[in-house]
Amino acid sequence: MTDKPENTTHFGFETVPEGEKAGRVQGVFSSVASKYDIMNDVMSVGIHRVWKDAMMDWLAPRPGQRLLDVAGGTGDISFRFLKRAGHGHSTVLDITESMLVEGRKRAEAERMSDSLDWVVGDAMALPFESNTFDVYTISFGIRNVTRPQEALNEAYRVLKPGGRLMVLEFSQLPNPMMQAAYDAYSFNVIPQMGQLIAGDRDSYQYLVESIRNFPDQDTFLDMVRKAGFGNAKYRNLSLGIAALHSGWKL
Repeated sequence: MTDKPENTTHFGFETVPEGEKAGRVQGVFSSVASKYDIMNDVMSVGIHRVWKDAMMDWLAPRPGQRLLDVAGGTGDISFRFLKRAGHGHSTVLDITESMLVEGRKRAEAERMSDSLDWVVGDAMALPFESNTFDVYTISFGIRNVTRPQEALNEAYRVLKPGGRLMVLEFSQLPNPMMQAAYDAYSFNVIPQMGQLIAGDRDSYQYLVESIRNFPDQDTFLDMVRKAGFGNAKYRNLSLGIAALHSGWKL
């Protein structure tokens, strides 16, 4: 009698046992935490800010709403949400504590401290009661989750009836030539930037590889629907370099 083989998953272009991925992802983000926000600006030439603003435009936060910002890192989405809402509450959850530590250092975090919680936790096993939050966001984080479908299932569980899911993630360009040009930039430039700015080429090599392994827009839309969300749809950003997926717990 043989032991049942362990399931595997992607870590960039490497195939690893599922049990190893979370720890390795923590290692990546612990390594880059102190330079994460600077690298986001450099890698995207600031366009990530436009994408996050587009996310808020579609989300249209309302006063008094309670947000769960999963893989919330240094708080970018939560800060935007609370500013748009006027007043409300956000729980920033991330598996990597050092990312949350960096977020707490930001000036916005101090100004909004009464409206923010910072929680270390796993997207696949959220430490919250069912039907708790009005809004669930995950921005450039779900591709790092070991089993993204489980994260979507958990999102559905913790949202209140009528709650909103919104996922911002890198995606696929519809034109093969454009995709090839973008890949050339990603694989040749971004790891070098990571080395120069963060002193860490390998982590940024993983991050660009993880983008290529993530499902395309329609495949991920099917996953959102499978988790139970209704009125699910997506919008491409910058021709599909990133995409916003939205769904409702109806």
